[in-house]
Amino acid sequence: MRRAGPLTYRGSSIPNTTTDQRLLDQRGPTDWVHTDPWRVLRIQSEFVEGFGLLSELPSAVSVFGSARIRPGNRYYDLGVEMGAKLAQAGYATITGGGPGIMEAANKGAQKAGGLSVGLGIELPFEQTLNDYIDMGMTFRYFFVRKTMFVKYSQAFVVLPGGFGTLDELFESSTLVQTNKVTRFPIVLVGTEFWGGLRDWIRDSLLENGLIKPHDMELVQVVDDTDEVVDIIRKSHLDIARQHQESEQHPGPEQ
Repeated sequence: MRRAGPLTYRGSSIPNTTTDQRLLDQRGPTDWVHTDPWRVLRIQSEFVEGFGLLSELPSAVSVFGSARIRPGNRYYDLGVEMGAKLAQAGYATITGGGPGIMEAANKGAQKAGGLSVGLGIELPFEQTLNDYIDMGMTFRYFFVRKTMFVKYSQAFVVLPGGFGTLDELFESSTLVQTNKVTRFPIVLVGTEFWGGLRDWIRDSLLENGLIKPHDMELVQVVDDTDEVVDIIRKSHLDIARQHQESEQHPGPEQ
């Protein structure tokens, strides 16, 4: 009989080598690093590293937007301004860590003395973290990265972008709509860019009863970055007031 940790072997089932021997012996086939059990460990490690990096982050706002917009574009300048305004208001700025509007928001935050965070993603084409990040991490899995955006942000600010930006917008809206996350503001910046989408949601989704009237209030569309900061601050004051009132007037014991 042989015991190997919690396992017990007898007779012909006893292996010829010990677990340590098999671990430290020469390399064997590498197929195991592509199996689902190994992927689970990678996923777990990304959650651990992400939580470790961001656990002591101050109040933060995630800024989403296109990676394809270059310096000199008015939306790039808007991203720089947004990052700076958030920093001046005392918020850290979290982006996807890439170029374009993400770089602009990180740049604005860093130049204004705020904390600039980048959460990148492994892509088929090369995309490194931009140069204006104080804390950064590159993820293998989109869903782990999205968890970090939601868990460590107090608001989402969405500047013009493509499919990736729309994905982040609608996922965050769904989480708020279904009360999977504490209600927090989602603000679209740029009426000219986002106005058509807002009209479509009203005329197609709401008109056909696919969303409720109050769902239209989940996302606000503005042009002024100062107004974005005001919306975020007001939301946080309202939440703090609600918490204070619930502590002062607790409900009946269950």
